Amino acid sequence: MAKLKIKQIRSGIGAPHSHKNTLKALGLKHQRSVLQEDNAAIRGMIFKVRHLVEVTEAEEGQV
Repeated sequence: MAKLKIKQIRSGIGAPHSHKNTLKALGLKHQRSVLQEDNAAIRGMIFKVRHLVEVTEAEEGQV
């Protein structure tokens, strides 16, 4: 299955608690990158905080 590289580009400070909780659920903190499986649940979380993150498709072999 494809993987997505999600990078936090803006701070969650001042954002609603639901946005902060979504960032935490994605595994993001301190503006770093994580790899997540590409599925409907992850896509929904990304959509919710799309103004705070940048998403790219991860290359093969990237960990």
